[in-house]
Amino acid sequence: QVQLVESGGGLVQAGGSLRLSCAASGRTFNWYVMGWFRQAPGKEREFVAVIRWNEGNTYYADSVKGRFTISRDNAMNMVYLQMNSLKPEDTAVYYCAATDIGTTPLYTPRRVTDYAYWGQGTQVTISS
Repeated sequence: QVQLVESGGGLVQAGGSLRLSCAASGRTFNWYVMGWFRQAPGKEREFVAVIRWNEGNTYYADSVKGRFTISRDNAMNMVYLQMNSLKPEDTAVYYCAATDIGTTPLYTPRRVTDYAYWGQGTQVTISS
């Protein structure tokens, strides 16, 4: 059973930075993609970023492109989300997600329903 545990959330001022971590366990993740999503109060969960475990290909939501960076450490089974130039509208619970994509080339899923496994979330609050 895949387990995902997020950490690194907190309260920072606008313009600041945070790095979220996701510890993944329970499987060999060679054919997985790992995603970050977020959900603000009263809003639907939305895609933030995704990375293919093997190749490291990434894709970002337009709202975070140029400010956020997703990365992974294959040896440690960790996924990270470096968040810079944070804005109050980045305030949300951030979730790590994973799903097995087999050998489908270049596939970087971005829908909530594309992902089979989810972490419990970590709160990120940006003050203005």
